[in-house]
Amino acid sequence: MAVSYKKLWKLLIDKDIKKSDLEREAKITHYSLSKLSQGKDVSTEVLGKICETLDCTIDDIMEFVPEEK
Repeated sequence: MAVSYKKLWKLLIDKDIKKSDLEREAKITHYSLSKLSQGKDVSTEVLGKICETLDCTIDDIMEFVPEEK
């Protein structure tokens, strides 16, 4: 299974928040945000900071999807 962060990007659009604003407000590194943009794994600490900043749950920002073969 792969991880998709499409829900996070949609949530940012809905809340009119830029990626750079999220990076600053959630106190996450540019590297972590870059990994998210590429659909790569990040720590639960990073995901927790994002959820706290956006006042949401993990289900609101990510989902597992079948890997393409």
